[in-house]
Amino acid sequence: MKKTLVIAGCILLHLASLTAKEDPYFAIAKNLDIFNAVVKELQLHYVDTIPINKIVTSGINGMLETLDPYTNYIPFENTKDFKLITTGEYGGIGSVISTNGDQVFVSEIYEGMPAHKAGIQPGDILLEIDNKSTKGKTTTEVSSQLRGIPGTELTVKVQRAGQKRPLLFNITREIIYLNPVVYAGIVADSTAYIRLTNFTDNCTSEIKQALTGLQKEGMKSLILDLRANPGGILNEAIQTTNLFVPKGETIVTTRGKGGKLDRVYKTATAAQYPHLPLIILVDNGSASASEIVAGAMQDMDRAVIMGERTYGKGLVQGTFPVSYDGQIKVTIAKYYIPSGRCIQAIRYTTKDGEVSEQIPDSLTSEFSTRNGRKVRDGRGVTPDLTVRPDTGMAITYDLLSDNLLFKYAGEYYREHDRIASVDSFELTDRDFEQFKQFVKDQGFEYTTDTDYGLNKLIDIAKEDKLYEPNKAAFEALQAALAHDLSQDLDEAKKEIMEFLSAEIIKRYYFQKGEIQWLLKTDPVVAKAIDLLHHPEEMNRLLSGNK
Repeated sequence: MKKTLVIAGCILLHLASLTAKEDPYFAIAKNLDIFNAVVKELQLHYVDTIPINKIVTSGINGMLETLDPYTNYIPFENTKDFKLITTGEYGGIGSVISTNGDQVFVSEIYEGMPAHKAGIQPGDILLEIDNKSTKGKTTTEVSSQLRGIPGTELTVKVQRAGQKRPLLFNITREIIYLNPVVYAGIVADSTAYIRLTNFTDNCTSEIKQALTGLQKEGMKSLILDLRANPGGILNEAIQTTNLFVPKGETIVTTRGKGGKLDRVYKTATAAQYPHLPLIILVDNGSASASEIVAGAMQDMDRAVIMGERTYGKGLVQGTFPVSYDGQIKVTIAKYYIPSGRCIQAIRYTTKDGEVSEQIPDSLTSEFSTRNGRKVRDGRGVTPDLTVRPDTGMAITYDLLSDNLLFKYAGEYYREHDRIASVDSFELTDRDFEQFKQFVKDQGFEYTTDTDYGLNKLIDIAKEDKLYEPNKAAFEALQAALAHDLSQDLDEAKKEIMEFLSAEIIKRYYFQKGEIQWLLKTDPVVAKAIDLLHHPEEMNRLLSGNK
């Protein structure tokens, strides 16, 4: 009897192991059949009409969310946006749009593009596109209407501030190419500066062209700004790095499933600028290809990395076609930079259930750069020198959030046909007083950090039954701490004038002019310039000598 029970137990264990090790192909077929059956029953029995496309897309997205944030389904209607991300090109009018309530307005136009040539201005409210109202539509929906095949025409009706009647524009779409090198220039003596916004197709060629021009202007050192650069094409990151490091250097290694995608990426040509003193600026918006460039340069001690810790995206994606002209973007490998570290950030959950960005050393491993400097994985790229931009005052943030700087710049633009050059433009005290009056006329309301703290204190006091007995004291404190708009604007004058000047300059000199203006007061750029003027300090940092 006991023998029979043992045998039966072994059979049950065997069957359980077979179930646990279910054939993956059978599991796929089974679950697809379940999904198909659920959709079919919904279609047959649900009380209302089923939005099939929405349901299936939501199901796909829900499935992919269990993997990682970078594995995505791209339906056919969104492939235009994907092309823009990878190539920097699309067919459209060359504008950036935003929403304010149920209205969509133009927040920026690109120099020389169809919108600019037609006379569209920042601040114009889009009323209709090809006789179809835009009211209540999202920016994605309106962008889809604006974009189309180059050479096709569209009619845009806008409402402009100061105009009683709407304006009508006939615009011909063109191929819109967004150069990822949005600014290149000499910022101090012989120090050059390049701002790169994306690693799109042929971005290295654009960098080369910019460097050639800067060399003619006397460039002897370079600041490469990769802040807020979300990355892009891996090969462009390799080629960009190759501009500054010799042929045959390993820049990144990818490791995928089953070794199929294991590859070593090396520099293929001789460096054009092997000895050019170089500082790379990064922040928490620098990701993927940006981190490959910054991390590889750090590991090879080729450049000083400055700014804030990067985002930490050490995953590689590949795109594959799926039915009905859609695509799926899949994480296929992890990448490792020359020291051997993977810069994918560890995002772990604390005891309180929150995701922490402060990664303890115990969760990471230590590696060494070529000169023996210690670096760690699991946290993106940590700069050699951490320099943070100024945080700014609360009132300036609220003015920006309420678009009041943007709106006043529009008024200024309509009242002034031209302004001085970017280098010599300066707002006057009278301009600032006019801006203050404009802010008051707009009924601007704002909340300071002190307001937040006091309101929280009052809420706690009410919970503890301490407010009513001390009501007079709380009211007296509120009165004493009440802010005065005019006074607060005066205290933030310098900061407000800087942002307001940049917004006004953008109307006349576009994005390039705005960047050129903001560079003058950028503390991170100022620190980089100072370091490049002290080569002995740069050498000390890169050598690892304390």
